[in-house]
Amino acid sequence: MKLTQPQIQNLYAFTRQHYVEHYDLQTELVDHLANDIESVWQTQTNLSFEDARDQAFKKFGVFGFMDVLERRQKNMNKRYIKYLWAELKQWFTFPKLITTIAVFLIIYMSLSSVLAKSLLIGFYALICVFVIYKSVLLKRQFKQRKAMSNKKWMLEEIIFKQAGGSAIILLSQLPQFYNFSDNIFSNPYIVLGLSIFSTLFFLWMYISFEIIPNKAEKLLNETYPEFCL
Repeated sequence: MKLTQPQIQNLYAFTRQHYVEHYDLQTELVDHLANDIESVWQTQTNLSFEDARDQAFKKFGVFGFMDVLERRQKNMNKRYIKYLWAELKQWFTFPKLITTIAVFLIIYMSLSSVLAKSLLIGFYALICVFVIYKSVLLKRQFKQRKAMSNKKWMLEEIIFKQAGGSAIILLSQLPQFYNFSDNIFSNPYIVLGLSIFSTLFFLWMYISFEIIPNKAEKLLNETYPEFCL
């Protein structure tokens, strides 16, 4: 016995009732539940749809769909990090390598000057302003996308909301720069290390807040073939 379309829609509503908000995971779970229900009906032909559904749901254990949700979140976070690394690597190949070297030299020369501490604080303060500004824009853009579609995709939410978490981390770490001793900038190895870290950090923020969101449609279509349908 095959499930009817209303029964399929009932399974989608059932997953939402159990705190599964993302359409991609809902679809996976609905497919799994549907197969289990049809298997149950092969041996228990008189069992109602609701009872067969509840019986299939029990296979997910005490925590229901939570374990599946956590695994999907980990997988999507790994995919997102993979995209970030792929973009970052491009900045170490021509012609983007020229920009990377230029950014590094500007930071290195700034940290080698007598105003190194003030310039470092100023550099990270500017990044804070950029991050906060872009976080607001991305949040607004995400709301507009949600208004245009009644489907919520996990990777889409990560692209438009996860980068904003960097702003909180950045703001929490900024006061530590005030504790730096001015003498620390006389050590060329420390200056070199800070310059490399700052360059990578700048590129990481730019990729997170600018490049990846601008490629959202392409990445979502690659991940979810049904996204453009």
